[in-house]
Amino acid sequence: MKSAGKVYIIGAGPGDEELITLKAVRKMKECTAVLYDRLVGQGILKYLNDDCKIYYCGKEPGCHYKTQDEINSMIIKLAEEGHTVGRIKGGDPYIFGRGGEEGLALLKENIDFEVIPGITAPIAALNYAGIPVTHRKVARSFHVFTAKTADDDNINFKAAASAKGTLIFLMGYRQLFNISKYLIENGMDSKTPCAVVMCGTT
Repeated sequence: MKSAGKVYIIGAGPGDEELITLKAVRKMKECTAVLYDRLVGQGILKYLNDDCKIYYCGKEPGCHYKTQDEINSMIIKLAEEGHTVGRIKGGDPYIFGRGGEEGLALLKENIDFEVIPGITAPIAALNYAGIPVTHRKVARSFHVFTAKTADDDNINFKAAASAKGTLIFLMGYRQLFNISKYLIENGMDSKTPCAVVMCGTT
């Protein structure tokens, strides 16, 4: 039986190919098997070797190509077969990327892994739109939420509305009405400047 290979959980950045890190490119060249997500930018896969096995694990809104448990099992299986496995994710693996869940699954199986951080979309997309997430005397902190849960109790809108920093809601387009409604209901000035950024760095 082959000894287990190593797994790299790789952040590919927010979409613009030029924003991927040098380390991510170097580690992708070492991979013999790769699983990648829907939000990985165009051109990223060209850094893989021609004989690398490639598996798509995208999660479309409302339709998951593979469940997270299935993805975890695939990573483990490929590593146990002796592959150097790349798990390529958009943005940063540990910021709403489920990289932590994959890391825990690998720890449980005693499989060696390393996380390669990526430039995170909530900051990079705003940079490209000309919006600094912090600015002296305007916003001295920033707070990132996933807007997929904006219509349930997972967001403390009272605390969010009173925060003095920049509020960033990821994947929030379909929840714009609820986000605005709940923030205003909890005391935020309805004239607070806001922006909607789509397609990020692409």
